[in-house]
Amino acid sequence: MRILLLVNESASSVTARTRVLIQAALAEHHEVELAMTSRRGHASRLARGAASTGTDLVAVLGGDGTLNEAANGLAGTDCVLAPLPGGSTNVFARTIGLDDDPLNATRQTIGAISDNSIQSVGLGEVAGRYFLFHCGNGFDAAVVRQVERRPGVKRYASHPLFLWAGVDTWLRHYDRSRPRMKVIHPLATIDDSYLTIVLNTNPYTYLGSRPLSLAPSATLSNGLSVIALRTMSFQTMLGLLKDLFEGKTLENCDAVHVANDLSELSIVGHSPFPYQLDGDYLGEVNQLDFSWRPDTLRLVIPT
Repeated sequence: MRILLLVNESASSVTARTRVLIQAALAEHHEVELAMTSRRGHASRLARGAASTGTDLVAVLGGDGTLNEAANGLAGTDCVLAPLPGGSTNVFARTIGLDDDPLNATRQTIGAISDNSIQSVGLGEVAGRYFLFHCGNGFDAAVVRQVERRPGVKRYASHPLFLWAGVDTWLRHYDRSRPRMKVIHPLATIDDSYLTIVLNTNPYTYLGSRPLSLAPSATLSNGLSVIALRTMSFQTMLGLLKDLFEGKTLENCDAVHVANDLSELSIVGHSPFPYQLDGDYLGEVNQLDFSWRPDTLRLVIPT
């Protein structure tokens, strides 16, 4: 099998030693070419080029942002994507069952390739771009924006930085005085969302080894799930966080709207709102239209 090992050497868990060991392990069984990403968007172009020249599989050693770019380059092609965890959180790699250690994950991937454990999976699509696990709108994206302003700190202290950014954004960088957006889908219209998360998989993220599960129904084989918070009062938020840490499933109530298995939905801002895709902050928009695209990406699934 022809494999492109695509590496983001700036990712939190990527070292020269790890890259060499992973390349050597893959090369024991396959023909391997190495490519390094050098700028935002580079992984998409490298993956798309590999698919167009007959490469069978692209293994991505990097964080969720690099993985998202590679998935966008491979979507709709026969070339297979194999995630390898190289970032600080590695949400998607862990969601599909990979070990968070990149060398252990490589062994799992080699075994899965040998077993031909490859599936065509569905992706979410918005604003001309696919996403693997979620799109955050509003407060969630404002937190990511604060984190991305401190890339040096993120590399070495990602989880503490996210917690600090969440508190700082809550206090100083997000208007909680009014609803920010309307959520429209075939089952309901919600006029007063402060924070909306659209999920293609579950969990939403990990804090250390603990998954934060928002929508257990969200999987790679069915439609999108949406969570809309209709209040951001301190008492409500504290209660929701407590439920999440205790592993409770969010349900429809006065404070939260939940809908699952959606093929399409729209978010319309009452004013411009920030959004992020698979952990990458992408700016502010007035409206986003989402679709779920089944059987869009060929993916290695660890056995």
